[in-house]
Amino acid sequence: MKIFADTAEVQEIQVLQDLGIIDGVTTNPSLIAKSGRDIREVLVEICSICPGDISGETVSTEAEGMVREGRWLREIADNMVVKVPLTPAGIRACKTLSQDRHPVNVTLCFSANQALLAAKAGARYISPFVGRLDDLGQDGMELIADIREIYDNYGFDTQILTASVRGPQHVLAAAKIGSDVFTAPPKVIFQLFNHPLTDKGLKAFLDDWAKTGQTLGRTDSKRR
Repeated sequence: MKIFADTAEVQEIQVLQDLGIIDGVTTNPSLIAKSGRDIREVLVEICSICPGDISGETVSTEAEGMVREGRWLREIADNMVVKVPLTPAGIRACKTLSQDRHPVNVTLCFSANQALLAAKAGARYISPFVGRLDDLGQDGMELIADIREIYDNYGFDTQILTASVRGPQHVLAAAKIGSDVFTAPPKVIFQLFNHPLTDKGLKAFLDDWAKTGQTLGRTDSKRR
């Protein structure tokens, strides 16, 4: 399962990249605005830090504008992916861009029928928002399962990118269903490390080791 960081903060991305656990980055207009930086400048930097797919989102509401903006985004770097909304205009733009061999991430997906349309239009990624469905009292993971079944039934290459991930349980459920990717804020990704028994076990090992008075890697001239 691929892990994407959902952020436009380059320092956070660098930390995750150095750990070797992320495969890409997703951004959106809200994240770019939060960064307070020029969109091209920040996307160029993100693409240079992470060699995986980096999603940059269009802001036009018309298909022609999305295509124009998408081509502009693709000029930034080879690993840029054009992000468009799941609207009729977005699907039309996805079809045009995909036919021109520009990878597209179709976002704001809330139904399996919408996901079917994105796959038909040649999207590389479909981004279902599970957390926002949960907020409405629905089960976001049912949507992931439905999309997985439909895509497997017909052999679609579109990858399921589980988005609006709120915590480790979303990650676990998506992985068990077979989502290809999940994207989450760095703070959620770091929560995957956490377990009280890991902390307890490490403390016990280190306490016992300290009692030995030994060190690892120390050069001792008396030992040959």
